[in-house]
Amino acid sequence: MIIQIYEIQTPEEAEKCIEAGVNHLGSVVLLEGKWRDPLLRETVRLIQNAEKKSCLIPLFRHSERIYRVLDYYGPDYVHFCDNLVSPEKKVYDLEPFTKLQKEVRSYFPEIRMVRSIPLPREDTDGEFPFLELAREFEAISDVLLTDTWVEEEPVTGFIGITGKTVDWDMAGELVRESHIPVILAGGLSPENVSEAILKVLPAGADSCTLTNSRGPDGKALRFRKDARKVREFVREVRMAEETIKEGLEKKLEDLKERLRDREAALPAHSVRPNQILAIEELEDQIEEVEKEIKRLEGM
Repeated sequence: MIIQIYEIQTPEEAEKCIEAGVNHLGSVVLLEGKWRDPLLRETVRLIQNAEKKSCLIPLFRHSERIYRVLDYYGPDYVHFCDNLVSPEKKVYDLEPFTKLQKEVRSYFPEIRMVRSIPLPREDTDGEFPFLELAREFEAISDVLLTDTWVEEEPVTGFIGITGKTVDWDMAGELVRESHIPVILAGGLSPENVSEAILKVLPAGADSCTLTNSRGPDGKALRFRKDARKVREFVREVRMAEETIKEGLEKKLEDLKERLRDREAALPAHSVRPNQILAIEELEDQIEEVEKEIKRLEGM
């Protein structure tokens, strides 16, 4: 399972996260006018040399500058986290966002793409167009990532770093409907990530704000991780992953037992079409569960 931790800007922070068991490490290019940061590039190289995955968010939209950033840093993933939904819960014009992703795919085919899908908080009233967004982006993305939509973003034009949880029911629906992996993000901490994973069943879990260090006022310090919280987050993810795997393995054994029973009950002659269909249905279910176990083991 993917365990992704964001705001990793230095080799020292990267080393601590890798030692804790993080396998996807996210960094942010904050300023369009100061996008070239040798220390951050060293951080990306350290992550890759450790055979982990680097993810990079450019917090600007100028396409030529984004191309320079990707050429300079060479991350494994570029992560687009634009806010795609207005305060009135209407989808913005998506053409500029899809156009950029298609161009990035064309110019940098070796770099995979993560697209954040805004989801509201659990207590948000009314419908929300998250599935519409997913349908638009899944064909041109490699991974979708949930993150918390609020009417006023902490960073104008982008979602994230709210410390508030998304609606887990909507997140679970997104996981079930998506044809590509979905990473669960939005208000995840060591205290709630296991429960969230068991409910949503995502391909991975992401944390930023709630694994950061805290200042004297109790507020999260940007770009400073709390090593203890990161270790606890990793432990909780792995425990949830093991619980899911155990459940899948039990389901697999039950299905195989039912298949053996059905096959043993077949008559020597004159097998009916409905009997064949029942066996094929069990075989398909077994194949799907085996794929899910392999996906868990491979993430």
